[in-house]
Amino acid sequence: MYGVCGCCGALRPRYKRLVDNIFPEDPEDGLVKANMEKLTFYALSAPEKLDRIGAYLSERLSRDVARHRYGYVCIAMEALDQLLMACHCQSINLFVESFLKMVRKLLESDKPNLQILGTNSFVKFANIEEDTPSYHRSYDFFVSRFSEMCHSSFEDPDVRTKIRMAGIKGLQGVVRKTVNDELQANIWDPQHMDKIVPSLLFNLQSGERTESRSPSPLQASEKEKESPVELTERCFRELLGRAAYGNIKNAVTPVLMHLDNHSLWEGKTFAVRCFKIIMYSIQSQHSHLVIQQLLGHLDANSKNSATVRAGIVEVLLEAAAIAASGSVGPTVLEVFNTLLRQLRLSADYELTGSYDGSTNIGTKIIKAHEERQLQEAVIRTIGSFANTLPTYQRSEVMLFIMGKIPVPGIHPALPSSGCGSEGTRMIQVMLLKSLVQVTAGFQTTNMLTALPTSFLEPLLSFFLTEDPEIRLLVLQILLSLIDRHDNTAKFRDISIISDISLLKLKVDKCSRQDNLFMKKHGQQLYRHIYLGCKEQSSGRQHYESLFALLGILSVELANEEVVVDLIRLALALQDLALSTDEDLPVFNRCAVHALAAAYLNLICQLTTVPAFCQHIQEVIEVRQKKSPYFLPEDVFIDDPKLLSSAEKVEGDVLFLQSKITEVLGGSGYNTDRLATPYVPQYTDEDRLSKRKSIGETVSLQVEMESRNSPEKEERTPAEEITFETLKNAIVDSVGMEEQERERRRQVVEKFQKAPFEEIAAHCGARATLLQSKLNQIFDITIRPPPSPSGTISSGYGQSQSRSIPIYEMKFPDLCVY
Repeated sequence: MYGVCGCCGALRPRYKRLVDNIFPEDPEDGLVKANMEKLTFYALSAPEKLDRIGAYLSERLSRDVARHRYGYVCIAMEALDQLLMACHCQSINLFVESFLKMVRKLLESDKPNLQILGTNSFVKFANIEEDTPSYHRSYDFFVSRFSEMCHSSFEDPDVRTKIRMAGIKGLQGVVRKTVNDELQANIWDPQHMDKIVPSLLFNLQSGERTESRSPSPLQASEKEKESPVELTERCFRELLGRAAYGNIKNAVTPVLMHLDNHSLWEGKTFAVRCFKIIMYSIQSQHSHLVIQQLLGHLDANSKNSATVRAGIVEVLLEAAAIAASGSVGPTVLEVFNTLLRQLRLSADYELTGSYDGSTNIGTKIIKAHEERQLQEAVIRTIGSFANTLPTYQRSEVMLFIMGKIPVPGIHPALPSSGCGSEGTRMIQVMLLKSLVQVTAGFQTTNMLTALPTSFLEPLLSFFLTEDPEIRLLVLQILLSLIDRHDNTAKFRDISIISDISLLKLKVDKCSRQDNLFMKKHGQQLYRHIYLGCKEQSSGRQHYESLFALLGILSVELANEEVVVDLIRLALALQDLALSTDEDLPVFNRCAVHALAAAYLNLICQLTTVPAFCQHIQEVIEVRQKKSPYFLPEDVFIDDPKLLSSAEKVEGDVLFLQSKITEVLGGSGYNTDRLATPYVPQYTDEDRLSKRKSIGETVSLQVEMESRNSPEKEERTPAEEITFETLKNAIVDSVGMEEQERERRRQVVEKFQKAPFEEIAAHCGARATLLQSKLNQIFDITIRPPPSPSGTISSGYGQSQSRSIPIYEMKFPDLCVY
């Protein structure tokens, strides 16, 4: 009976008749719109029928797919889309199940058109905001299928592109549908992210390759809207933009894995592009999380090839520069700590030639030039990131890096291998280069905070090393920190400047802090400038940097007292070049003469004392005629004219201290100070100096003054503590420790094995001895008050204090009232 009724159209349920009526006899005619409107009206009037409508449409669609009647399949999906868009009610959940079942059926098909059709319907569904959440709906299949479509390898390139774009749109739809629904399966779980993110990166990368082969840029721009790369990037940005604090790691980890698996760090460009997209897409307050992941990944690849590590560092450089505008406070020192550790490791690898410190046949061979490229990339990254930091953080970073520079005898050369002096030197040079990058463009108003003692003293100690490269780096750091008005470039070339107004120097009045700084550290700076000129290994760049430093000090920090000291220093340099005690080469003698002349010419114009300027100009003119090798224009060139070693220097080619004192004294300068020649104070403050050794010169005189009564003026003789004394003390202390351990062992053994009576007697004797000692102490410390009646004499001729009650004491009349 029921079967007969099913065959009769008039007896079929109304919803089935309405569904059947939307399908025309010829599928090419398309959806019957009038009947579709009736079906929609019915669905809105009776929402409880939606699930049956959906189930029946699903049944018809499955049958049409199986019979390859694709025209009817398209009509069914169009009807489903219209019903979805029209029916927003609580019963839509049941209808959605049928809808997703049909979309799944289409996606499982091997026909590209059906896959694209199903994807388009799913995207429309994803844009619908449902009123009620769904507890049982799962999108796992759709994530897997859309990811698979993103990797389509269909033969026809146009169809392949369409399938891949459909996959990208499908993933975008899944993310939109699930990311804000807390009741759905978490799309940020690694099982989903490990499929979504690599699929997007694959299309981003493959699109980049096809674009690079595109012969016609005009054609590419016309199709830009249809490009998979544009769509992928938009989808990737949307995904990252929706990531909350706890989801950033899950989104970035697959990116790192993809770049590792496909060896994309070496190319740098794609990896940099990926992380630029990431950094600009995520919320700015989450930037430091990405930086932390990159740092961790750099550490994880410590034993990978230098090109891979350099690629990660380049990405870190770009990411850190972008993140600086957000919140990177917690990771500042972590960034520098990791980068400095990579510098040390790179130096270690370069020196040992392998990653594990051994030279086995099976170990990976290190390419020195690649390690140097990595080191340069790390140093650039340190500088670039430091330039984005505020002043107070940059000062902390400077101190942090200075603390990492190895000092012989204080810090080990390298963490994993004792590579000796060569390894120490490499680390020193690289970390000083990092400091050059960090201090570049550093601006501060207070020199005491920019160059604290804890930073300046170790920095200046490196200026006394024999290595000319290290000394040059120290000069560059000093120039960057002291120059606050960008005047260094104007002093780069040593020359006799006829009119300093042409330099357009920026000069501010010295502040109180500047004066305090020069009072505290001025003599240190003068001394190191003098010693720097004295170094035989100093070359043209060193003298140019020393001239720039003198010029910057004159412009930035010079009050009247500092000007006098700088003039005395310049005259002392002239005496240094004339001295026969110093075994300076001919070039260095001429260079020091030229440096002194150029600086005195500069300072005389800054002081604006006509007589002083006249004397300097006279000497310079004489030198131009008689001794051009004493002027910078003839010394600091590629083929300099030099002084003959036998030629004697005297007469009017020298600057006269007496004449300068006379002319400056008439202008109010301190003549006594000017007349006193500058003599550098030689100290052994620097552990790196080749001139002195700590072990040779340490000798401490320790005097212990007697703290007895004032009448007793005897003092214990001074005890001399030398290196041998300290050595013997260390050896003796080792022997004493062994004796102490042996004594304790005997005491423990005695208490374990001796009879009880012997132990009791021993403890009783010790208790009696302790009590007697306590009684002596009490007798000494607890004394009666002083008695006005004096003391009484004991039978042995010693004075003994006698306690007299207060009421028996006799006080003077003046004390009684």
